[in-house]
Amino acid sequence: MDEQQVRHVLGISGGKDSTALAIYMRDRVPNMEYFFCDTGKELQETYEYIDRIEAYLGRPVIRLSSDATFDHWLEVHGGFLPSPQVRWCTKQLKIIPFEKFVGDDLVCSYIGIRADEDREGYISRKPNIKPVFPFKEDGIVLRDVYRILEESGIGLPDYYKWRTRSGCYFCFFQRKAEWVGLKENHPGLFEEAKAYEKFEPATGYHYTWSQGESLGELERPKRADEIKRNYEEAMAREKDIQANRPLYEILTEVHDLENDDEGCLMCHT
Repeated sequence: MDEQQVRHVLGISGGKDSTALAIYMRDRVPNMEYFFCDTGKELQETYEYIDRIEAYLGRPVIRLSSDATFDHWLEVHGGFLPSPQVRWCTKQLKIIPFEKFVGDDLVCSYIGIRADEDREGYISRKPNIKPVFPFKEDGIVLRDVYRILEESGIGLPDYYKWRTRSGCYFCFFQRKAEWVGLKENHPGLFEEAKAYEKFEPATGYHYTWSQGESLGELERPKRADEIKRNYEEAMAREKDIQANRPLYEILTEVHDLENDDEGCLMCHT
């Protein structure tokens, strides 16, 4: 295979790992094409972070998007919200735009899965796309990612003050504490997310973003206080155990203590 015929692409989600990988690869692959799949439902902090990354890289981060909006695809899918079991949002708003961007070209797709993670990330079934995992190959772990971000001056996105995953503001993989954080930091977006939920009286089925309860139930003062109290107690325990670790590392670990499904692998790298 003639190397000159191969495109090198790297997707940036707005999260820590893909951002650290973009920084790590900047001088290793000068002809890298950076892209961001914009669902149209991202946090403002994510867009601002992408702009910071673009400025650091000195190269454009190409914005990819679906030919239609989330609301269009929601209607196409009969009003049924995406879920861990049926991730049509990932397919329509992430995978299809990415594969359209790649076309039939021979491509090396760089993925920010770390050496201390046991997952593969999204790997296209298209034979012309070869996944590459530099962090796994070079033994880069979580602490290295934080170091790369700090030394570059980019740091973490502002949403890390209350949320540790990139993706849509209504992502169904958000933990309970992150939903409370959304309400406190972006009450308008919380209301928009809540408006997507629905109840079918005929079947008694409630379509919700957060497993086991609606956002209306989650935001009730007593319930929200319980979630925040559990979260703060977990933070305090971890801080006592790991007194010398940065707060944002403890934040990540506390969120990961919740028993939830793994996030969208194409979104959250």
